[in-house]
Amino acid sequence: MLTKSRILILSIISVLTGCKIQDNNIGEALDRIDANDLRKNISVLASDEFLGRFPATAGEEKTINYLSEQFKETGLEPANNGSYFQKVPLVKITPDPAMHLDISGGKGKLSLKYSDEFIGNTAKDADQIKIDNSGIIFVGYGIKAPEYDWDDYTGLDVRGKTVLMLVNDPGYATGDTTLFTGKAMTYYGRWTYKYEEAARQGAAAAIIIHETGAAAYPWSVVQNSFSGSQFYLEDDEIAKSELQLKAWVTTEAARKIFTSAGLDYDGMLQAAAKRGFKSVDMHLGASILFKNKAEKTSSNNVAALWQGKGHPDEYIIYTAHWDHFGVNPELQGDSIFNGAVDNATGTAALLEIAKAYTRLKNRQDRSILFLSVTAEEQGLLGSAYYVEHPLFPLSKTVAAINMDALNIFGRTRDMTIAGYGYSQLDGYAENVLKKYDRYARPDPEPEKGGYFRSDHFSFAKAGVPSLDLSGGVDNVEHGKEWGLEQENKWTMEHYHKPSDNYEPDNWNFDGMIDDIRVYFEIGYDLSISGEFPNWNPGVQFKPLRDKMME
Repeated sequence: MLTKSRILILSIISVLTGCKIQDNNIGEALDRIDANDLRKNISVLASDEFLGRFPATAGEEKTINYLSEQFKETGLEPANNGSYFQKVPLVKITPDPAMHLDISGGKGKLSLKYSDEFIGNTAKDADQIKIDNSGIIFVGYGIKAPEYDWDDYTGLDVRGKTVLMLVNDPGYATGDTTLFTGKAMTYYGRWTYKYEEAARQGAAAAIIIHETGAAAYPWSVVQNSFSGSQFYLEDDEIAKSELQLKAWVTTEAARKIFTSAGLDYDGMLQAAAKRGFKSVDMHLGASILFKNKAEKTSSNNVAALWQGKGHPDEYIIYTAHWDHFGVNPELQGDSIFNGAVDNATGTAALLEIAKAYTRLKNRQDRSILFLSVTAEEQGLLGSAYYVEHPLFPLSKTVAAINMDALNIFGRTRDMTIAGYGYSQLDGYAENVLKKYDRYARPDPEPEKGGYFRSDHFSFAKAGVPSLDLSGGVDNVEHGKEWGLEQENKWTMEHYHKPSDNYEPDNWNFDGMIDDIRVYFEIGYDLSISGEFPNWNPGVQFKPLRDKMME
């Protein structure tokens, strides 16, 4: 009979032996992740030849064919019944930019210039959009959130009206931790939610006021991201609603509108951030008329599978969006949005991790799905379509690990988890980082709403635990302040701009390689664990997961 001490000794030996076997098993796989292939794939994906990787264009065809060829050469199976592609039906809407937004009824008529003062588009499959003197109501933050005891639409009937609203949450403006989650943005602060709620309320038009701090990016990002052709899923809820116009206005244009209405802009912003705020009829009318072209089209997610040997019917998904903004011929000089950081880096990392799995001495237990999704820049459409039409059951999907815009500034002591504390996946990330004397940290700027801005969020909304792990800011050589300064500088100067180019002489790949190895090991640990990590108690996605797993 074994004594308790003997059992304990054997257990320790077993654990140590297991660690040794695991290290031996992944050593060659980790070595396979290096800068040479990474550089090559980024340079190809971010090249002018790929035309900015816009969905449903020649740029898409080049991109998805390149990815499928790489997966095939690596030895991964096509994940969709013999195909590497999952077709995503879309509607492409292209408004005529020869439009202006007229505001009447106040102290003189305003005519806001397209691009300079406002950006407008529609989800409607209509040849023309016409709104005539729609009454404007300032609805504060445009939020209806019973769990936060907040309703900007209380007692309002906005059917046929134009709602004007602020971006972000009340907590951002006040810093009051009792309002929503304080400085940290909730989904209610995202522009996607605000249009969705306006549509649910029956509004004819929804206009968001842009402020650089609250939006987390300059007006140029709005100009580049929301002008030109926009894509929607065929069953888009806004397209089926009465909402005809989705628009942004600059802070300066908003001030003009409030002044015309005889209202103090700064005072109204302060009032809107206080509990009990009542929406204000501005006694103004909004009018717009523009031609519109709608066409049914499609794009593709790229899906490749590396099967497990023990539990091949259970899946870990790595995601990275391949799309960007294509070409804007109206721009002088560089007109191609190459999207090198965003997201040729994440897409190239997907290929590196796929190759790493094929170098394991002993194949992992669970299957690994490599999913490069389309139309992330259009509102997470490719990943949203996947969770609505999964290639493999979501109840058998252990986790989604997302990679978007990787670190180009060098090695860091940390990595950032947006939504830190949401799920048990944090523990897996922490364990791997600790192995390399690194640490996980919460998003240092949660007011930017990073958790709601990439493809992991589609999986989260469906209940699947998802990890949004990104490069850290605690730079080994220069420290935290420098790291955060570099990130913010890059956002202001290059995010969603043609200047997001591949610059190998200016990029430091060391940190990117470190981070890709961490992504690999997190997925590997999940693939041999036998566990199904869940959301933590109180997280809004947990009931969905619990029901799914019953």
